[in-house]
Amino acid sequence: MPTDLAIGIHDLSFSTTSLVLGHDELSRHNGTDIAKYHKGIGQRAMSVPTADEDIVTMAAAAAAPIVQRHTADRIRTLVLATETSIDQSKAAGIYVHSLLGLPPQVRVVEVKQACYGATAGLQFATALVHRDPAQQVLVIASDVSRYDLDSPGEATQGAAAAALLVSADPVLIEIDRPSGLFTSDIMDFWRPNYRSTALVNGKESVTAYLEAVEGAWRDYNAQGGLPLEEFRAFCYHQPYTRMAFKAHRRLLEACGVQPDDAAVESAIAATTGYNETVGNSYTASMYLALAALLDSGSELTGQSLGLFSYGSGSVAEFLAGRLRPGYREHLRGDAHREAVSKRRAIDYGTYRELHERTLPTDGGWHDLPHQTQGPFRLAGLRDHQRIYETA
Repeated sequence: MPTDLAIGIHDLSFSTTSLVLGHDELSRHNGTDIAKYHKGIGQRAMSVPTADEDIVTMAAAAAAPIVQRHTADRIRTLVLATETSIDQSKAAGIYVHSLLGLPPQVRVVEVKQACYGATAGLQFATALVHRDPAQQVLVIASDVSRYDLDSPGEATQGAAAAALLVSADPVLIEIDRPSGLFTSDIMDFWRPNYRSTALVNGKESVTAYLEAVEGAWRDYNAQGGLPLEEFRAFCYHQPYTRMAFKAHRRLLEACGVQPDDAAVESAIAATTGYNETVGNSYTASMYLALAALLDSGSELTGQSLGLFSYGSGSVAEFLAGRLRPGYREHLRGDAHREAVSKRRAIDYGTYRELHERTLPTDGGWHDLPHQTQGPFRLAGLRDHQRIYETA
């Protein structure tokens, strides 16, 4: 088997919800200065799921265009990464497998490690393809970020799914070796099984994130990775978009480079376009940053990108990807922009009602209202079972 086999992202597609709450509307409710949202954390709006949208419907909507373009003939594995799991036993990806009409000869697994999970899925996928270059792996990151009403984290909520087709000889991005790793046992962000909203230690989380940036980079460097000057841009996990700017400053400092506002802006600004209006999508966040960069119109052929994935608790990884010749012909910029622009704006009262809504747990038969604009929906519950359908 050739050691120089190129493996990476062959296609990238994302979806989000049907509804959006603007931060101007949120600030009118809670009296927060809108500048704290727009400039302080770099957020302008957040995606809100309807009653019949969840991680499965978003994941299927993100992956469907990939299956339509490439067919499922070579897909042998589906990995779904989420920290919004809907079942303690059954993988959410099995519902996605069914909605997409994939053949039974596909392994399906769910992976979890906070916002890092999708990058673990990507690395698992590259290993499988290296073992058998004829197969492709569908990696999907799908999450709904929820915090308590009127809590400090409320303004960073969001929801989205990103689907990656991992293949040999990819047309978008070749994933390079090596990567840098960092793990630390901390409690900066967590959600016990008995809670529907996360718990966050805000200051600890920022500190942990920045320490992970430096730790993962130092390991990447120790493994013989590319020097800093070889990277054209950097995509960071964005729990809120200003965090990416803080992270890049920390990386520059770790490299002994004085952070320069213009240099940081040049490296990061093009990656924030989707996340600033979608909000935090946990496992999908870094891949929405990547999509924003690719869709920005910049010519990046042959250029190397730094990718930093962070999952609270915590696990982080720094890896590099190189843009392939002709990659721009395979982008989905129009579809991505439409997914964001077609969301229906809601007022705070509607948002609060949806936030407080919970699915019945009595095992009865319950139909859910048809509210989604997407191609798939959660139709109801029957005997503790979720029923999905094509919308």
